[in-house]
Amino acid sequence: MTDAATPDPTPVDFWFDPLCPWAWMTSRWMLEVEKVRPVTTSWHVMSLAYLNQDKDIPDEYRQLLEPAWGPVRVAIAAAQAEGEQVLLPLYTALGNRIHLEGRSIDRTLVEEALEEVGLPTSLADAMDSTAYDEDLKKSHHAGMDQVGMDVGTPVIAVDGTAFFGPVVTPAPKGEDAGRLWDGTLLVAGTPGFYEIKRTRTKGPDFS
Repeated sequence: MTDAATPDPTPVDFWFDPLCPWAWMTSRWMLEVEKVRPVTTSWHVMSLAYLNQDKDIPDEYRQLLEPAWGPVRVAIAAAQAEGEQVLLPLYTALGNRIHLEGRSIDRTLVEEALEEVGLPTSLADAMDSTAYDEDLKKSHHAGMDQVGMDVGTPVIAVDGTAFFGPVVTPAPKGEDAGRLWDGTLLVAGTPGFYEIKRTRTKGPDFS
């Protein structure tokens, strides 16, 4: 018998670019939130390379973004071929290599990630193809248009409210993850609320 008091999971949408270590941290937090709050996350692709292509950004950051097109194109190609349910495992396989192992993004890395999640390595051909860019832009704008183009990734949307972040390190676990979720929803859902911020004093802690 189903407990009538058990609420249906709240759908959450999460936009990521595999390149971003901060989005990676938030995605791992979101997986913790799913364990302690009745939420179910759908994963979507945005592109830092597309977001910043016409912006006046430092040369160092532009160089960092040079390999960013490849993984997001492959993610879109994989979702088209096998369904959007492949995005989280593929993101995890890519992120483990990029962020935990500290490897540079290249075809070998992408093929390894595809193989790990049971996808054809031929999808890596999308890295250097513009064939998926229109669909990538549609996915990107589905998230970014809700929050504006002066932020990056991650973007989360829930119950008609969308926001950038949270930016946090290390990713909270257990009930700590749940409390951060509750607080984030509280402030993000307040009409007219825009920002809480302080200077980062440390880089991503993947522990």
